[in-house]
Amino acid sequence: MVQLSKMAIVLVIAVAAAAIFQSTEAADHTVGGSTGWISSPSGGASFYSNWASSITFKENDVLVFNFATGSHTVAEITKTNFDSCNMNQNIQVLVTSPARFTLNRTGEFYFACSISGHCNSGQKLSVKVTGSSPAPGKAPSPAHSPSSPRPPVSGTTPPPSSNEGAPPPASPSEPSATPPPSPSSATSLAAATFSLLLTIIVTNLLF
Repeated sequence: MVQLSKMAIVLVIAVAAAAIFQSTEAADHTVGGSTGWISSPSGGASFYSNWASSITFKENDVLVFNFATGSHTVAEITKTNFDSCNMNQNIQVLVTSPARFTLNRTGEFYFACSISGHCNSGQKLSVKVTGSSPAPGKAPSPAHSPSSPRPPVSGTTPPPSSNEGAPPPASPSEPSATPPPSPSSATSLAAATFSLLLTIIVTNLLF
């Protein structure tokens, strides 16, 4: 009987830990599913609203917009501009597919295509993000893609270098700095740590 009680305790701990890992791990959401990010979707003006209504969005989740680059954009806008499809005042615009947008706070986000007429044809999306702890060992989320690169200032030349004896800059073929760990590898490390702790708990309970 005592042995069964101990096993029950271990089972409860394992289930609770699995639920915690599932709730804290950030997820990618492909907007519109297989339909992608298009104007005049088959479901009408409510297509993207219906898609979002079946998903619980957590902080640090990522929206992935798939579209034909050059034919659509992803503009983050305010609620007022979202309701009226006013695309003249955008917070930011992503123009390259797949466009990835990290939901980095709780609250509501509003998106639409900035190309004339597309918002009114139903290419708009609002999502509500609920509170959630960030994923264990979360690496920095990818920055939003800029609309276009900033051109260099013409008519200027770089100042002469004062370090004449300094070695030449590294060639592009030289190895770059080690990139930061990805969220998936950090999550795997956290899972391995948890497994070790669970093994210790089981050992203490059973012996």
